[in-house]
Amino acid sequence: MITLPVHLLPRALVLGVAMAVATPVFAGDAAPADGSAATPQLWAAWGGTVGVRWNRELAPDLGLRIGAPATALDGLSWMGHERFALRQAGSLEFRVANNNLQGFVEGSVQARGGYRIELADGGSIDLSDFRLRPRAGAPLILDLVGADGKAWFYIDRLMYELVDDNHTLAVRAMDLRISRELAERLGKPQVADWAIADMEMTTEVLRQGAGVEPTGGGSYYWAGTPATRPTGEPQPPPGAINEADLFMSTFSAQQMRCQPASSCNGSSNAVVFAPSSTLKNNVNNGTAVETIPGDPLGKSTALWTADIPWYEKFSGVFDPYANDQHPYLIWNMYRVNADGGIDQIGRSGVKHAFLTTNGGCAPGHGTNSHVLGRQCSDTYGTGNNDSSNALGPRSEIIPATNVWGRCGSIYDTNCDGTANSSGNTQYSQRMIVQESALNATAQTGATYLFESWYLAREDINIYNSMATKTVAPTFTGGTWSLGSGTNYRLGPAIDRWVPRTNPPANSINVEIAGSEGHVQVAVKAIDLGNGTWRYHYAVMNHDFARAVTECLDPVPGPTCRPGYLKVVHNYGLDRFRVTTAAGVTITSVAFSDGDTDAANDWTGTVAPTAVDWVAPANPSPPAGTPAVLNPLNWGTMFRFSFVADAAPSPAGVQLHIAQAGTGDDPAFLSTTVLAPGAGDSIFVDGFETAAKR
Repeated sequence: MITLPVHLLPRALVLGVAMAVATPVFAGDAAPADGSAATPQLWAAWGGTVGVRWNRELAPDLGLRIGAPATALDGLSWMGHERFALRQAGSLEFRVANNNLQGFVEGSVQARGGYRIELADGGSIDLSDFRLRPRAGAPLILDLVGADGKAWFYIDRLMYELVDDNHTLAVRAMDLRISRELAERLGKPQVADWAIADMEMTTEVLRQGAGVEPTGGGSYYWAGTPATRPTGEPQPPPGAINEADLFMSTFSAQQMRCQPASSCNGSSNAVVFAPSSTLKNNVNNGTAVETIPGDPLGKSTALWTADIPWYEKFSGVFDPYANDQHPYLIWNMYRVNADGGIDQIGRSGVKHAFLTTNGGCAPGHGTNSHVLGRQCSDTYGTGNNDSSNALGPRSEIIPATNVWGRCGSIYDTNCDGTANSSGNTQYSQRMIVQESALNATAQTGATYLFESWYLAREDINIYNSMATKTVAPTFTGGTWSLGSGTNYRLGPAIDRWVPRTNPPANSINVEIAGSEGHVQVAVKAIDLGNGTWRYHYAVMNHDFARAVTECLDPVPGPTCRPGYLKVVHNYGLDRFRVTTAAGVTITSVAFSDGDTDAANDWTGTVAPTAVDWVAPANPSPPAGTPAVLNPLNWGTMFRFSFVADAAPSPAGVQLHIAQAGTGDDPAFLSTTVLAPGAGDSIFVDGFETAAKR
């Protein structure tokens, strides 16, 4: 066994392969000169199974009591669905082109079995032998029709692929949502379109048409490889390379459950939120054009778009990294307080992506449901993002490289390469927000931001694969609604608090970037009008970690056989210092990590020319880890505040790195922002302090 900090590992290990892929792998014929795609042909499917995973914690809050499944098949699916057989009578007709399902047309499939749902008004909905039927004019929406012939629920956000030599249509995930008519009947119009269940379906292809063979395309253009394009497309100049640049296109979010279950009261418990997030790959093919129109970050500098691998965990060894590489999704929530400060009040675990539907692709691209092609989009639904066997902790990811330490993870606890159940509960790895952080009475004058971020290997710009929007938490009828959100914009929440370009007076937002990741430090100084100023500092650790890893099956290099890399820890930062001028009086020192656990708060101390915050010590640290509790890890924001009797001037701040480095590795990060008074920075014992000169 060998143990190395990740920043000392060779590129081959960071990528998970023995050597970088130098040439594209061909998946089909070259695109025709006109770039045309295949004409969709009509297919049909019947039989198989359908699964339902109800959100039984949320249902009572909505006035629904979902009965036990009737005539269900034995056992649950891997993702926890109750399963029913589909009758081999009737069929779903759908169109296929370029190896992708384009939409449903007509017909239906019917389950053997189902549910009875009791309503708060004393009525009920009979879902025995329910049917899935395409909605007229909406090719990717299925209505779920009950025994009364009404569609009280509908299905969207389908994630599908043709498998088993195109003999099976596998819908891996889809959201079951509440119709507007049902929401009105429940007396809760605000919950119309909420996801109440996650579903899956595997159905047998009864009739095949044309359209399965890609007519465009062909090459997989992996990041870092020489850019090549088929005849008829723009030709890259010598030396051009393919580059990955993923965009967050849109997202929404909703309540999933309360903690304890079914007991939201608007003030003293906690609530789980999850998003439905849509991404889009860069559209450039030699010319820079907008991928997300109208957004300052909507145009990529990567002129030659790379395909992005999208292979499910434990699915095998694939190019370009000789493993099961896939992107990840995280989400966060923030409150901007009436006093001008900002707090991160919720953060999720990591959602492991597993499939891409490749919608809206450029001609000839997106022919493989495990490779995101140029211009292709994909959506992970709310229910799927709330699935216990798709979520994991952030501590298993090396964020700057987006390498997952599968060995020793919650999905491979004994490092045998075989997936085990995650052990997650309905609250593990979720974004849990305290109701007290949302309550309008307790948080007078506050506003809120929701943030969603996809992380992809070798993405050249992390800031356009994340986005934020303003949300308005409202507690009505036992549920929390965030609304549809406003002011959607690419980039992180910290840039909404203090813009990086053209910040308001007495504020600044700076980035510290390097091979180990990206950190932003923003400050807002507020004149209190009595000779004092309130200083709020927000430190956002986007993807900085000095990770320590173990290789449980090394090969010469050193490198690891795929799947045998273990992340021992990926700690970020454990100390923050603001330098000040001598003689400045500092009061009201505060810290916020967004949780309610005072025992893990950083301790603030005032020195003659600085204010220091230090993470609490861990008296019993795990072997090989720093003796620190609650470090500022990736995807996390902490706030540091105080009041001073001096106006802001340029001054230094420093962040200590929790994991010691080797050789020339720095012990801290530093930059210049604003602080009380003016001071120069000098080094003392490897950390920086200030001296007035």
